[in-house]
Formats: sequence, structure tokens, C-alpha cells
Amino acid sequence: MKKILVIGSNGQLGNCIKKIAENFENKYEFIFTDSQTLDITNSEQVQNFFYDNKPDFCINASAYTAVDLAEKESEKAFAVNADGVANIAEACVEFNTILIHVSTDYVFDGETNLDYSEDDFTNPIGVYGQSKMKGEELALDINPKTIILRTSWLYSEFNKNFVKTMLNLFSQKDELGIVADQFGQPTNANDLAEAIMTIIENGNKTFGVFHFSNYPETTWFEFAKKIAEFSKSNVKLNPLTTEQYPTPAKRPKRSTMSLDKIEATYKIEPKHWENSLEDCIGILSI
Repeated sequence: MKKILVIGSNGQLGNCIKKIAENFENKYEFIFTDSQTLDITNSEQVQNFFYDNKPDFCINASAYTAVDLAEKESEKAFAVNADGVANIAEACVEFNTILIHVSTDYVFDGETNLDYSEDDFTNPIGVYGQSKMKGEELALDINPKTIILRTSWLYSEFNKNFVKTMLNLFSQKDELGIVADQFGQPTNANDLAEAIMTIIENGNKTFGVFHFSNYPETTWFEFAKKIAEFSKSNVKLNPLTTEQYPTPAKRPKRSTMSLDKIEATYKIEPKHWENSLEDCIGILSI
């Protein structure tokens, strides 16, 4: 039975993979780790773990994701998002493991009105995006059997995310201001987990960079409006400009990504973000 190592299993994506793992229990043995059981910044520990377990696939769902805090903690962000990824990739090479590494739309600067393709120039405007881009480069340089999955605006019923933050604020406030001039693609982490398993199940692997998200593009403001609608909240939402809501880290203005490559290569059809959001709100409402 082939083994799938999931690094970062306590995060949103890791928890979503745990949810569906039982659907594949007759085909794969899943090994779930978190930062307590596997410190990816410790190369010796990573090598020893791979030696003991010899996974066929490694899903790296771990990351330093505090976008604003990364501006102050750049060393920590790069240690996890770049050096840690290099340690994983080196172990994957040694044990002939296919690496599926999750990255972000924040590798782009957002200064375009077009959807980014996988081949477009990356130019991250913050430390978080820079550290993730370096991780991509290291993974691809070190391990030829690497699949990079760039995703965006990830949310789920697990952990802290925009959807859960909004639901919490809706219950506390009558009125909120939400940024309305940044465009992206909200992505349900459950859909990303299913996409990853579809790739693993595909017998003809194509390596390299792929984009995966829900579609089409929207703004944080419109995203929040739908969260309010699906949760039957009466909160009043007001659109803000980026200038009216300053943050330590700059965000891309429009980081929407083309999904054509993953659909053509792996026959993965992205879902409309509103449908996936409604599913998530339904779970959170139970």
C-alpha cells in the first residue's frame, strides 16, 4: 500500500485531507504530522522521518501564513516557507517521493487586469509572498518530481480564516467596512483537498506549477456580502478602499489566476466560489 505523508495536518488543508482520507483507506496509508511531530526547519529530523516512513507522496500543507506579521518576522517566514521546503524536497529526492507543495497567489504583484498563467512573471510585494516564491523555486530546483499548487483566499470550517472571522464579527457588530478594490478567487480548502487526491490518483503525472482555486474572481467586499447572505445576517457592509484600510503588508490588487492548465492536464473542474461558500456556511451552521 502506498503511503501519503501530509505535513501541516493541523492547518485548514490538512484537516480537510483528514476528512476525506477514509475514502481512500483501502488504497493509501496516510501519515499526518504537525509542527510538534515534524519540524521541517530541521533537515536532520526531516531526513530521519523520511527514512523511517518512506512515503510515496508528500503533501506539504504547512506554511507560515501570517501575511502582516511576516513583515516583522521575515527570518521565521523564510525558515518555514523556503528553507523548510528545501529540506522536504531534498528528502523527497532521496526517497523517490512525489512532492505536492501548496503555494499562493501572493507570488504575483497584482498589477494586471488579466488572469495570471503559471508561466507569468512572479513579483511578490511582501515578505510572505517572497518567502513562498523562494520555496517554489527551491522545491522545483531540488526535486524534479514536484507539483506546485498555487491557491488563493483559502477558507474552510477549520481554523482561522476570512469566512469564520466574518461570521464572528457579524454576531458582534451592526456595521462593518470591507475592502472592495482587491480582487481574487476565494477557495474552499475542501475543494483543494479533493483536487490533490485527484492528482495523486492520476497515473500519468505531469510535474511543475499549477493554479487551483474556485472561480470566478470577486472582491473581499462581495465575498463578505455573500457570507452575510448565506448566513442570513443583517449586518450592514460598507465598501472601503485599500487606502482606507492600511495593513503592514501590501496585498496584490488583482491576483486572479487562470485555471486552464490544471483542468486540461488533470481534468479537474473548479467549482463556482459561491457554491463552495454555501457548502461551508451550511457546515458551520449545523
